Amino acid sequence: MRATLLALLTLVLMGCPKQVDNTRVAGTDDEVLALYEARLEELRSRASMRGISCEEGCTLTQQTCAVAEELCAVVSQHEDRPDLPSRCAQARESCAEGTDNCTRCRTR
Repeated sequence: MRATLLALLTLVLMGCPKQVDNTRVAGTDDEVLALYEARLEELRSRASMRGISCEEGCTLTQQTCAVAEELCAVVSQHEDRPDLPSRCAQARESCAEGTDNCTRCRTR
């Protein structure tokens, strides 16, 4: 009898879908943007280290540009938020700066 009740309780708890509040989409996107910005900062820091090769710097730039585009894709989903375009612009500036450094390095 006890095993039956335990099995029934387990089925009830596992079978009940949880109520998920989807109204916080902007909060979730803000968290994603914060993660992208942290990643960009990490990449900028690594790229500014002395002694990295030209190839390493260019690889970091490619990663920076990819993260910047992902960040801008999230920003583009929230045209109603005036605080976000500057974050995209800053990310793209990091990409452009890295691209310039990579080009200079390769043409030396």
